[in-house]
Amino acid sequence: PLECVDLLRRARVAFQAGRTIKEVFRLAQLEAVVRMLEEHECDFVDALGRDLHKVRGEPRFETVVSELILVKNEALHAINNLKKWMQPQHVERNLSTTLDECLLLSEPLGVVFIMGTWCSPVQTCLVPLVGAIAAGNCAIISPCECTAHTAELLHRLVPSYLDNVSNYIAGGWEVFNLKVPAEPFFVELKFDHDAAARTLTPVTLILGGKNPCYVDQHCDISTTAQRIAWARFHNAGQSVVAPDYILCHVDVQAQLMQALKCCLMQFYGADPRESRSYGRMVNLEIFNRTRDMLWRSGKVAVGGQVIEADKYIAPTILTGVSESDPIMQQDIFGPVLPVLTVNNMEEAIAFINKQEKPLCVYAYSSNSKVISRLMSETSSGSFCSNDSILQSLMVALPFGGVGSSGMGSYHGRHSFDTFSHRKSCLLRGTRFECVTYLRYPPYEDRNLSLMTWASTLDFFKSFIFKHWTD
Repeated sequence: PLECVDLLRRARVAFQAGRTIKEVFRLAQLEAVVRMLEEHECDFVDALGRDLHKVRGEPRFETVVSELILVKNEALHAINNLKKWMQPQHVERNLSTTLDECLLLSEPLGVVFIMGTWCSPVQTCLVPLVGAIAAGNCAIISPCECTAHTAELLHRLVPSYLDNVSNYIAGGWEVFNLKVPAEPFFVELKFDHDAAARTLTPVTLILGGKNPCYVDQHCDISTTAQRIAWARFHNAGQSVVAPDYILCHVDVQAQLMQALKCCLMQFYGADPRESRSYGRMVNLEIFNRTRDMLWRSGKVAVGGQVIEADKYIAPTILTGVSESDPIMQQDIFGPVLPVLTVNNMEEAIAFINKQEKPLCVYAYSSNSKVISRLMSETSSGSFCSNDSILQSLMVALPFGGVGSSGMGSYHGRHSFDTFSHRKSCLLRGTRFECVTYLRYPPYEDRNLSLMTWASTLDFFKSFIFKHWTD
């Protein structure tokens, strides 16, 4: 705890020095993030391969696609748009403020705390960091202790690349790397933005949730199966945005099951354990949790093999699953996909709406009316039709939850806004009192009428428009 307090104190000193607020400093740090990713791609691939037990296989593809490219795109997007984001935003005025400036000014919050996750340990640390840097903040990063090799790599690289001409912590960037979880210590401290704390601190939380995937009777079954199988089983199913279960129209269940089996054979071969494209569970705790849910739910239609010593769970598809089964009561962070059937779209919508609001809702259909209804009649952090996961990788789309799946969002401009305070500013002079003098005592009804008229924005806009067109 004392080390946490000291680290936060030093980060505050760094922020109060004012260097992180300057545009040139922010750009330099963002460019350093890009260099770090490019110059140490192999190190990130190796660290993630060790943490997610892909050392025997080929971890580079999944690491680059799902982790490094996303962070790099975020940094490049911020570099290209930073000047525009930092500019004050002018807002509408009424008659009483027509000679004034009314604007919103984005200012950094201060010191923010970023807590990574084990299932996407690089992007959940560095994508928020890009937003924190762009907004002019200092940041303390706490990688998940479950991914020790990635945490150690970030601990080594981040301070050496960010503000590398300054002394230790002078730029306000630090990776806090403990052998025990840092969060219990940090959440008690007063940050300007962090994980949930007992202090009055703004929070952005991505909590996951059971992401439903509706498969309509009118869809391309082959393509649907490929996209769902990739989304569910990449990274051995360890993803907060993967489809958690399928609600399949009863008319196409047999076709979908056959197509999913073919996809798994095509992706990972007859024995996925030998596949260079298939990983392992991050640790025994996650392995045991997933195995126990698998064994106590539904009927195994595909896969089901587990090897504890290797933390291996085969890509598994379950049928005959009921709503009360353990697999339907908790988030699935593993390679298991339950398939339930529904008789129509209305039944699928009703089932989704009975559950807690998920992080994502997916719908596969060639009928645009079906897609529109699923999108508008369910509530979730995000929605994607005829594909999965991609909406969470888009720089221009905010990523976040709603209700029990989280609060707040980030990505691109939304990250900048998350780590900024939008300060309302009214810039006035003292030369004109022709309208504002009406507010002073003694109060009279005539003055009240004039003040009401002068303060009406719609009337002012109509007056200006009429005057201009005349």
